[in-house]
Amino acid sequence: MLELTRRRFLEQSLAALAAGALIEPAAHAGRRVGANSRIAIAVIGVNGRGMDHIKGYLALDNVDIVAICDPDTAPMARAQDAVTKAGRPKPEGFQDIRKLLTMKGLDAVSIATPNHWHSLAGIWAMQHGKDVYVEKPVSHNVSEGRRLVEVARKTDRICQAGMQSRSHRACRDAIAYIERGSIGAIQTAYGYCYKSRGSIGKADGSERPPATADYDIWLGPAPQRPMHRRRFHYDWHWFWDYGNGDLGNQGIHQMDIARWAIGSNGLPKSVVSAGGRFGYEDDGETPNTVLSTYDYGDRRIVFEVRGLKTEGIHGVKIGNIIRGSQGYVAIGSDYGSALAFDNDDKQVRSFAGGGDHFGNFIAAVQSRKREDQHADVEQGHLSSALCHLGNISYRLGSTGTFAKAASAMGEPKAPFAAMEKHLVDNGVDIETTPCHVGPALAFDSASERFTSNAQANELLTRVYRKGFEVPAKA
Repeated sequence: MLELTRRRFLEQSLAALAAGALIEPAAHAGRRVGANSRIAIAVIGVNGRGMDHIKGYLALDNVDIVAICDPDTAPMARAQDAVTKAGRPKPEGFQDIRKLLTMKGLDAVSIATPNHWHSLAGIWAMQHGKDVYVEKPVSHNVSEGRRLVEVARKTDRICQAGMQSRSHRACRDAIAYIERGSIGAIQTAYGYCYKSRGSIGKADGSERPPATADYDIWLGPAPQRPMHRRRFHYDWHWFWDYGNGDLGNQGIHQMDIARWAIGSNGLPKSVVSAGGRFGYEDDGETPNTVLSTYDYGDRRIVFEVRGLKTEGIHGVKIGNIIRGSQGYVAIGSDYGSALAFDNDDKQVRSFAGGGDHFGNFIAAVQSRKREDQHADVEQGHLSSALCHLGNISYRLGSTGTFAKAASAMGEPKAPFAAMEKHLVDNGVDIETTPCHVGPALAFDSASERFTSNAQANELLTRVYRKGFEVPAKA
């Protein structure tokens, strides 16, 4: 939240399916939807964020939730109950997305599955003539995100990315303020994901998925491996097979705002990351602390994830600071407020106002105009790709000292020093604790490939399980 007085602001700143037939591509045109049509929608994945989708669509009087799809019948039943308690007809239930997509009269799908399903579910839906709202990150890796964009263009479907800040008036006005040159030439867009994450514990061995879940369908494109975490739902975020760590979980929102603020419709010239999983030992694979720097030539993005207890930067714990030559803009995690300051830390402007991202999607579905979307899938792809690039540098890294990491990260020096202080404040001995130091990777935005690292290029995609392949070409 950015409801801060100038004094408080400054004080805080100083504290420093293997079963079943495959989906046939491009098989269905879908019905003709017009400006006055009621939209029949299915929500896919309802254990967490999907319930917010249901709430959002129930608030719209031109939308009918006709189906719920989830491999786990327990959250599916809860979602169906939520719809009927709102006085609407009970939606049909599906565990298998392939069966859902053959449902007659279905206009659109809203995808809130684990990350590894996002692109494939969207691609299959558009190939079946459905419009798509897909949660962030829109992809599990860079390559499949580009395929998602290409399929959207080839099928001429509406495909909205779930980056709701783009529909909030405060964010839109703050970015417009930056674009007018009100804080001078943009230098660095900082993104912060300071979200405390405790240990997920250690499993004694292979765990059993819930009896209500079809684990094979849940795995989808991911490798056929036993479950190795105590909690089936949500903790998948911290495993590379399914999630993207907090860069792709919470951080994607702030990454998108950072890229939006620097005015880039491309990817950086290079990326480098360093960090680790500090403060505890558990089964999680992704870092709980990581700093990534993205070089765009005349400007940069610096992004930091902190999973241990921490203070905010300039009053922001989850949000952005956009620095220009004549001041800066601070945007908080509620997206409904933002503040502008000059270089003397004097507040010069405030921005306020929310928005309805689900409503924006439905309006675009009815108008059939891609430009009516506030977050077209290509914007979602580019911001998601930034998260993936940061993770790739981290994953290709080696164990080193914090001194080695500080040297590898280059300029600016202050963010890494602040991260070291944060770890020390949490009892981490940075003299004896190793840091994972990633390589600086040169990247070609036009081809969306690394220019001189074959290993890094391999991580732009994945090996897909048979029957759940994301196509190499649209």
